[in-house]
Amino acid sequence: MTSTTPKVWFITGASRGFGRVWTEAALQRGDKVAATARNVETLADLVEKYGDNVLTLPLDVTNAEQVKTAIDQAHAHFGRLDVVMNNAGYALAGTIEEAEPEEVRAQYETNIIGTLSVIKAALPKLRAQGGGHILGISSGLGHITLPFVGYYCSSKWAFEAIHESLATEIKPFGIKVTIIEPGAYATEFGSAASRRQAAEMEIYNPLRAEVMAHLQSVERGNPMATPNAIFAVVDTPNPPLRLFLGNRNLARTREAYAQRLALWEEWAEVADAAQGTA
Repeated sequence: MTSTTPKVWFITGASRGFGRVWTEAALQRGDKVAATARNVETLADLVEKYGDNVLTLPLDVTNAEQVKTAIDQAHAHFGRLDVVMNNAGYALAGTIEEAEPEEVRAQYETNIIGTLSVIKAALPKLRAQGGGHILGISSGLGHITLPFVGYYCSSKWAFEAIHESLATEIKPFGIKVTIIEPGAYATEFGSAASRRQAAEMEIYNPLRAEVMAHLQSVERGNPMATPNAIFAVVDTPNPPLRLFLGNRNLARTREAYAQRLALWEEWAEVADAAQGTA
């Protein structure tokens, strides 16, 4: 789908994975992009290819001052921000027992606090211009969990709740929110650059081997097939709050919610009695 009016994007984590794919796709269709990454040199080729349509900025989302500076620079450079995409993030791998508290804090500093810093810096600009669209890149694991990535899953569950509340809070200002929930894709996510590994305890090795064998057998989607879905969301006047990417998430999530509902129903009598009313 082609945008009738070129949009201005602000994208975190634009150097690799989905961030890189969507940055280039937006530029290819004639949009303008403020592309950010911890190492801005990884974005140099975009400037050579797309010239003034791209502004590359160094950004570590865990640095709130740097986040505000990047938002201010992008807005001043292009004059507006139509789409603010929170894509930066990584996965902490390890069981709940294996991961150390400082590793969990670091996971949340990037996936949650960094995301909030971008949102808080962007909202005054979006309100002043009368609207905009915040895209939060979550995961299919924002609704279900897997062993060994429980803390990553928990960050995405929090991410989902924050964006759902945000959507209601900022709707009166004409600002839209969409949570993008990719399934398994053949991106760099899970590589050393986007994953941290907690120290392993031998007692969990049998389950670890079983889970890893399963993950290696999972069919992964083609990330190059995703831009049109993103464009469909940002180009429609009434975007959805949530959008799955890929054809596996819906079935898995439907099954998970069916199991939860069945369990709540099974224990409904006990739950009702705990109300304490006559």
